[in-house]
Amino acid sequence: MVKACHDGLSSLTGSIKHIHSMSLKEKLQAGGNISAPGVFDPFSARIAENAGFDVLYITGYGVNATLLGLPDAAFASYAEMVGRVRSISEATDATLIADGDTGFGGLANVGRTVTGYEAAGADAIQLEDQEFPKRCGHTRNRKVIPISEMIKKITVAKESRSSEDFLVIARTDALTEHGINEALQRAEQYLEAGADVLFVESPGSEEDMRRICDTFAGVPLIANMVAGGATPIYDDRVLFQMGYQIVIHPIYLLGAAFRGMQDALHSFGRIGHSDKVADINELNELLDFQRIWDLDERFDGAPDTYR
Repeated sequence: MVKACHDGLSSLTGSIKHIHSMSLKEKLQAGGNISAPGVFDPFSARIAENAGFDVLYITGYGVNATLLGLPDAAFASYAEMVGRVRSISEATDATLIADGDTGFGGLANVGRTVTGYEAAGADAIQLEDQEFPKRCGHTRNRKVIPISEMIKKITVAKESRSSEDFLVIARTDALTEHGINEALQRAEQYLEAGADVLFVESPGSEEDMRRICDTFAGVPLIANMVAGGATPIYDDRVLFQMGYQIVIHPIYLLGAAFRGMQDALHSFGRIGHSDKVADINELNELLDFQRIWDLDERFDGAPDTYR
């Protein structure tokens, strides 16, 4: 049994990026529960933030799908992922938890990934113990690296961050192939190595989920809700009652976008404009076109050199 108070979240320091809000570390230390929709580009991030979500999860599945049209199987490179983190950070003031996959290579790559994600505006990075090339945590054929190798990655990740407010999330994918005991053993060792948050991926039953929460009571834990995936779907409030503190929904908005565009295209050109599709005024408001018009009108009539 691990200790209830996790040393990795012991010090309270202010967030640099999110001046007007608590840092992710502070939210967790204060016992706050977090529901984080998965976003994959600045557009989806703006929509989520406008809907009232102040913590967002940058999903590797969604970035692979929208940037490359490919599955979540390590196709998106470090440069592509960190670029997407940066563009989302520039478009929103929300706290960002970013998927860092396996760290994109060896220990030097892990260090570069952590440094790059933090500089790009992420507040936390998720690193997993899969072999490269990784696979989505709710699909087949995942293999894990030795525990000792993941501990090295966690150590390098913590040494590479410039602020202790930047959190390291350690994810284990061992449960599916090796069972709950192996997954719990790995998670405990990752915690001892200094992980700030634990993520035991794809438990297949409520019993396993409750066992994870009981074993790591007091430690920030992530639950991953994926429709059609290996883990039973529960309301976030139920998951918080179990003992999870962060619930991510990595493909929810991606699935909504897929279904919405699919439905819109089924009626495309046959029934005219559907009232289920946003008009240009709604899109302009979301994208803050008013700022552009204000700038235009501010300099209206000024010399051409200022236009």
